Amino acid sequence: MKFLGDAQREVLDAMARLDVEQVDVTDAVGRVTAEPCVSSVLVPPFSNSAMDGFALRAADVRETPVALTIIEDVPAGSVPIKPVLSGGATRIMTGAPMPEGADAVVKVEDTRVDADGSVAILVGVEAGANVRAAGGDVGIGDVVVGRGIRLNARHAASLASAGIRPRVSRVPVVVVMSTGDEVVEPHTTDLAPGKIRDTNRVMLVSVLRDLGADVIDFGIVGDDAGELSDAYRRAADAADAVISTGGVSMGDYDYVKQVLGEMGSVEFWKVAMQPAKPFAFGSINGVPLFGLPGNPVSTFVAYEQFVRPALLHMMGAAALFRPRIEAVMGEDISTAVEREVFVRVMLATDADGRFVAVKSGGQDSNVLSALAQAEAFAVVPVGTGSLSAGDPVTLEMFTWDENRGFDG
Repeated sequence: MKFLGDAQREVLDAMARLDVEQVDVTDAVGRVTAEPCVSSVLVPPFSNSAMDGFALRAADVRETPVALTIIEDVPAGSVPIKPVLSGGATRIMTGAPMPEGADAVVKVEDTRVDADGSVAILVGVEAGANVRAAGGDVGIGDVVVGRGIRLNARHAASLASAGIRPRVSRVPVVVVMSTGDEVVEPHTTDLAPGKIRDTNRVMLVSVLRDLGADVIDFGIVGDDAGELSDAYRRAADAADAVISTGGVSMGDYDYVKQVLGEMGSVEFWKVAMQPAKPFAFGSINGVPLFGLPGNPVSTFVAYEQFVRPALLHMMGAAALFRPRIEAVMGEDISTAVEREVFVRVMLATDADGRFVAVKSGGQDSNVLSALAQAEAFAVVPVGTGSLSAGDPVTLEMFTWDENRGFDG
């Protein structure tokens, strides 16, 4: 039996990196940077006003109120023409360039415009007040986003401000299929005896699209050796990775095991974890294959522990695994001592502000309702077995973005 960490390392070591391409920032969210994104410009490109108000010399408003002559109006998008000399002020809008000679802005609420064309400044300011300096956000040569970062909307906005088109990994193409004669489409209204709706494919397609993958849905493949073999080979021709669910349990005869076994480069593992102990991994014509268990909670746990980190590694991401935080158990739990167990939990906080974890429902690997309610996994290490209410426990926050590499 493989320990989880050893299995994860073996999977990651088998992943080849995806090709790199340059994209517009509007297409960059969800992609992983292949190199540091370095600015060649200043952001902002010129000193500008942070307020609607009056640009002036701070030395002129040390004593207030004081009247200054309005020499010019500068709305955003225009350029000041007249320098600000002592005794003068420029009416300025937020974002407009600072005029020559001015070193501060008094916001409009602290002024009063008089009929004679002057402005009464009611509050004094120091030099630099309400002024955004050129390069105050980003300087020439600054790294806006580092290498190996999965870009979000905030990154994209910052890259846009510097006019950077990032070089990123291309989008991974992933084939997803469910297997088994017992599985039917999720929209099926009347289930025939012995049939179940396909939840795994719905879940996997959703989480993969959230990751940014280009998903090809192969649907349901029945228990027929020829059909399965053809589906796997077509999937490998079409994708960077293939994910199937069902047919990997250790003790059962199954066409999936037969077909994959004949392909020669797929192994069936027993991993010291719960759920998702049975797991198949290998390749078809050099394309990674993940054979996930059929029970839906096992599918999700296997995806989180193996598939998602592997795809992020293919994309060149530095962070592969979900954050882990410390909490306390809010109830007694008993688990298998010989396995690393992922208990689905909901969170509360106690009077000391600590996270408190309680089971979100039944822990059998078919109980989707508990997974739907869960916010995290309580991770019970191999050799532990049971925890009591009040004991410390590590939570893996599967609703938070990754922040860990393989070694922490």
